[in-house]
Amino acid sequence: MTMMSRGPQLLLPANPFFIAFSLLVALVLDMIPIGRASAMPDFLAIVLVFWGVHQPRRVGVGWAFAFGLLIDVHHGALLGQHALAYSALSYGAIALHRRIPWFGLREQALHVLPLFALAHLLSLVVRLIVGGMWPGWWLLLAPVVEALLWPLASALLLAPQRRAPDRDVNRPL
Repeated sequence: MTMMSRGPQLLLPANPFFIAFSLLVALVLDMIPIGRASAMPDFLAIVLVFWGVHQPRRVGVGWAFAFGLLIDVHHGALLGQHALAYSALSYGAIALHRRIPWFGLREQALHVLPLFALAHLLSLVVRLIVGGMWPGWWLLLAPVVEALLWPLASALLLAPQRRAPDRDVNRPL
């Protein structure tokens, strides 16, 4: 019988270069011209929410706004459309950053689902206000797909921070 029970695994500090690399990879994935279906997940939004939850002091609303402007320019959208959506998304992630890590991955996905839905709704409202076309009902599927990708994103983005199992029986950490 051990004196201390095994709790959640301790994580190493997040490497700023890995954070920047993951954001750039997500940006490139969103910029790949594979056809923009309405239900296509927004990889940059997933990574912004992840880092907003896990590293709110490093990846905040300012970075989300800047990446949103880059996506607006690339997609030829109204300047500020994605920037507004990503800023609201990042703000919501930072507001929930103390709550979300306490839950399992499925419950975390349920917590971030409304954030993704709000971001898509903001982007849609801006698009429709300026006279854009209705993208179709498939747009409702995009936040669900992003929430379903949350466990995979968490596993991939937390992998470099996981500690190797400590075999020393005298030190429980």
